[in-house]
Amino acid sequence: MTDRPTDRPEDPPAPDPVPPGVAGIPNDPFTLEGILAQEAVRPVWYKRTWVLATGAVVAVVAASVLVDLPSSTTTATDTADQTAIMKQINTAIEGCSFAASETFTIYQGLHNHTLSTSNEALTPSLLRDDQTACSFTNSSIFDLSNVQGTGTPAGRQITQVVNTATLWATSDALGAIEDIQKLSTDPGNAAALSDLTKRQAALSEDRTVARGHVLTADRILNAHLPMPDLPALPHLDGT
Repeated sequence: MTDRPTDRPEDPPAPDPVPPGVAGIPNDPFTLEGILAQEAVRPVWYKRTWVLATGAVVAVVAASVLVDLPSSTTTATDTADQTAIMKQINTAIEGCSFAASETFTIYQGLHNHTLSTSNEALTPSLLRDDQTACSFTNSSIFDLSNVQGTGTPAGRQITQVVNTATLWATSDALGAIEDIQKLSTDPGNAAALSDLTKRQAALSEDRTVARGHVLTADRILNAHLPMPDLPALPHLDGT
């Protein structure tokens, strides 16, 4: 009988370490080799940069189109809006309207020699105040020129009233007042008399045009909006 060997066979030698990158052995993602070995991942189509950028542009355009879409306005709301704007116009122009009327009264008094001595002495300062009342240096006239109309058919008519009233005040009424200022000290000034004649015609025409726009808005709304506070000035003697 043979004795069993007492010595155990030697263990096989351990395999050599496999360098990173060999098939079957993952790379360490936190090493340079691991980073370089990673495969590039292509983004899905809806995450691509050009798709995202195009989507952002489309979203902006869509939002702007929605903002620009006209909104429906009821007749009652439209009428209330145009009434409020006409009140703004009249509040802004009332000082110039008074000034133009006063200046015409002064001219008639000077021309017909009906002013009292005290009133005649006040004429230069009164005419200066009237001139200021119809110029852009007056905050009310500046406010008038900045009154904003609405985009409805009636609103566009009232916007024309704003434009005409501004012209009435800052061009024709102001020009007439300046002519009368010259005539108050030089009654025979032919250039001033000639220009004053033209200004009177323009003031009357402006008034007619402004009122016509309000009447057109009235027909659109089936309403009666306030008329512009542009006085019917008398024809001046000697012009």
